Amino acid sequence: MATTSSEAGVAIARRFELLRLSGRRALVPYITAGYPDGPRTIDLLAGLESAGADLIEVGVPFSDPMADGPIIQASSQRALANGVSFEGTLDLIRRARLGIPVVLFTYLNPLLSAGDGALERAAAAGAHGVLVTDLPVGADPHRESWLGGGPLAFIRLVAPTTPLERMREIAKHGSGFVYLISRLGVTGIRDALPPELPATVARLRAATTLPIAVGFGVSRPEHAAQIARIADAVVVGSAIVRAAGESVAAATRLASALRAAIDDA
Repeated sequence: MATTSSEAGVAIARRFELLRLSGRRALVPYITAGYPDGPRTIDLLAGLESAGADLIEVGVPFSDPMADGPIIQASSQRALANGVSFEGTLDLIRRARLGIPVVLFTYLNPLLSAGDGALERAAAAGAHGVLVTDLPVGADPHRESWLGGGPLAFIRLVAPTTPLERMREIAKHGSGFVYLISRLGVTGIRDALPPELPATVARLRAATTLPIAVGFGVSRPEHAAQIARIADAVVVGSAIVRAAGESVAAATRLASALRAAIDDA
């Protein structure tokens, strides 16, 4: 459901507080808007919510998604071929009318190309947060101020090799939650989680009071369970997108299995 700008930015914090009070961990699936096509994107969003997603990341299709692996790159190209743009992404979010928070997952270029009022339009469409993959802290203070002062929670990324003081700096300039990349490299399906992940999460815990979400390479229910024992949220992207390429039902089944694993962890 669409929210006013004043409500949008706090919805994610509210969701995590409710999860904390109930002793639960969040499931955060990622999808690419417009993949496999527009109508199935709406069905997919509804299916993921019904399967137990707590938040959903909706990727804005982009022609040069350098942080993404082959599965999400291919989904982005397909969505662009389907004619889905930044505004088209907002339209799909609006039409889905979800009852859970939505994080707009984007690169900086599509956001800037959307022009004045892009953040306000996103909030009006039903987005609650924004994550910009190629805008590290300190790279562009003017743009960061614009994002941080807007109506959406400004989600920041932390790499596993980030030193403690840098983690503190990143978290200080973000809101909603911190997205911890489990491994270096691009997104994609992996066989196992990095053995140093628990220590990395512990280091980030020492740097921030924001909830910690872990993603990149998470593809199986056992991965989700491992992360749920140490973090506040589990982000699953490539595996969900790959399943969505088969069918909405396949993606929903995977989300249900991930939800069950998280709850049993």
